[in-house]
Amino acid sequence: MSSLLSTAVGRLRCVSALEGLSYALLVFVAMPLKYGLGEPAMVRGMGMAHGVLFVAFSATLLAAWYDRRWTIRRSASLMFWSLVPLGAIWIERNLRQSNP
Repeated sequence: MSSLLSTAVGRLRCVSALEGLSYALLVFVAMPLKYGLGEPAMVRGMGMAHGVLFVAFSATLLAAWYDRRWTIRRSASLMFWSLVPLGAIWIERNLRQSNP
């Protein structure tokens, strides 16, 4: 695990996984609880956690872009997939294939 966090891409992979998990919980658990059962409490907590993790994802993506000299197209693609529920799976696969 520590070797994964030693590179900019490794940090991006970790933050992406956490951000993707928070997004999935927000969309597939918290929002159905709010709109299906009238329980909004989890949306507030998960929404805040997801927002903080999204900002962290954006910062680590910027750091990886700078460190690896990625094209704008690649970085924009990674940002796009972070906006899609479960897009973190695609991001993980893409980053693992390019950086084994």
